[in-house]
Amino acid sequence: MSAAQLPPVAPEVTATLVEDLSPRLRKRLDAAVTKLGARPAHRDGDTVTIAVDEETELRLHAPGGVVATADAITCGCLLAPACVHRAAAACAAPTADPAPEPAGQPVPAEAESTSHADDTAPAPDLASPAQRAAADAVWSAAAAVLEAGVDGAGAVAQAALLRAAHTARLQHLPRAAGAALSVVTLLRAARAGDPSYRTADLVTALAELLGTAHRVGTASGAELAAVRGRARRPYSPDGSLRLYGLFTEPVVTDSGHGGVRTWVAGPDGRLCTVGDVAPGGVGRALGVADRAVRLGESALTHRELGRAGLAVSGATLSPDGRLGAGKGVKAVTARGAAWTEPPLAALWETPPFQQATRALRSTSRYADPDDGGSDLLFLDVELRGAVREPGGTCLLAWCDGGVPVRLTVADDDPALAHRDNLMLLATAPGTRLRIIGRLVPALHARLALLACSHPTGEGTIDLGFDRLRRADLPVPDARVHPAPPESGNFGAHSPLHLLERRVEQTVPAGRAALGMLGDVSAEARRLRRAGLPTAAGLLVALCASAARRERDPFGRLLPADTDGFATHWLSAARYTSAVSESLCAAAWEPAQESPAAPDELPSSFDQAARP
Repeated sequence: MSAAQLPPVAPEVTATLVEDLSPRLRKRLDAAVTKLGARPAHRDGDTVTIAVDEETELRLHAPGGVVATADAITCGCLLAPACVHRAAAACAAPTADPAPEPAGQPVPAEAESTSHADDTAPAPDLASPAQRAAADAVWSAAAAVLEAGVDGAGAVAQAALLRAAHTARLQHLPRAAGAALSVVTLLRAARAGDPSYRTADLVTALAELLGTAHRVGTASGAELAAVRGRARRPYSPDGSLRLYGLFTEPVVTDSGHGGVRTWVAGPDGRLCTVGDVAPGGVGRALGVADRAVRLGESALTHRELGRAGLAVSGATLSPDGRLGAGKGVKAVTARGAAWTEPPLAALWETPPFQQATRALRSTSRYADPDDGGSDLLFLDVELRGAVREPGGTCLLAWCDGGVPVRLTVADDDPALAHRDNLMLLATAPGTRLRIIGRLVPALHARLALLACSHPTGEGTIDLGFDRLRRADLPVPDARVHPAPPESGNFGAHSPLHLLERRVEQTVPAGRAALGMLGDVSAEARRLRRAGLPTAAGLLVALCASAARRERDPFGRLLPADTDGFATHWLSAARYTSAVSESLCAAAWEPAQESPAAPDELPSSFDQAARP
């Protein structure tokens, strides 16, 4: 039985079932979850049945697709309903998205501005006592996970987070609630050995959760409204739209899903997407590209839409720019525009540094969920040839201002055209192209190449689908050096990783693992010599906090200062993120401008990096 076979369970249901267990059964819960995962299951309508053993069955009833109450999970064993099986089933199942707030539930006056659709309502000055208490519960649950690490954050610790998420949602703190659910999902992926799991993702999720919980008690005004977040509908009405196709990219996920995403732009340059992603992998991505777009009466395929236009009425948009395909949406084919014609040409007129700064805001690990924005860059470049890297080969290009940019493969799957196209373009130094790429946050200018103008100047190339031929390329210019020397900058040699790796090491094994490191003064000196005194101070404080254990007058160890360690860890995590983003932005500055000093951060850093 896999988690995908089980219906999603509401967070409060899982929390309630775990909390109702006796202390003895809580100790057995993780083993029960593992054992239950090996048992067969079958679905009959809204009910999934698991064979606990030859004589006992466990049932999860999910009307509407979600297990919404504790009574909906029943077990036939002799100890039911106080058995461990019901809680184990809830912990093994996916966590359901939070349900809408109950009808008729009173909304605190200070939370009204975030609950209503009117974004012009005045922001509240302070959080209510109940909201601060809910945020404190979130902080405590997250700090406990950080203390224990992935190895120790089993079903009981996850249930505490789910309870905190439920309480935060009821107190109109959707940002904290969503962050808590993200941490639970990543913890389960880590403990299950999911190949798509990355420690860096859990670092980001934990820092977002701790930072949001802390700021609820200290923020006010507009900052408090952003920290609270907003419970949005998936799609909201956006009236009539005139859209111009840009390109189509394949989408292939680690979870086995495949499909396409077609990017379009409005007359004002706003970017939207039309997608079709479902289980199927790369094979589905290749097939869906030539299927009709699911939007109104349009008969365009995704590939055709990437070069044509649409007139849409009754449009609906998600917060991240996805166009909805509801019954009320009407769309007809319209004339498109070349990349060199208005309104699309304006996308390439913004200087690269400004585009990179905007894209960094949208890709920031701790970006405000309401900020929106896109991580795409639109550049005019001159190709310079292939450059070897530890992870493979990329294509070097120069864009406006003499900034060297490394262009990488967006997806290395051999069934897609990305790799072959990039390697072919690397054989044509001196070629000038108009390109679209996705920002890759790094200590140098770097993009995942998605689309480009055709080397002949006629039309455009979707680099994941269209395959260039050698005959399409101009004769290489012998006067062009294929790989100019790399520009020296601080970011390329920054020892910031000395702090970053300590932040990451905490997550898998908890505070104790970091406390056993011993003396880190050599690493701190290296950071100071590189001009990062703040990083050095944070490293020393973090490791000292991890190792510190006080004793009572009788020499017995006192409980560790979980909150203090979480505060130090959060400061280090937010600092490394802010410095990395600052260095990434500096790498896009024109060559004639001096990059920021290593320890010089954006003016918003004090607010962003604080715990």
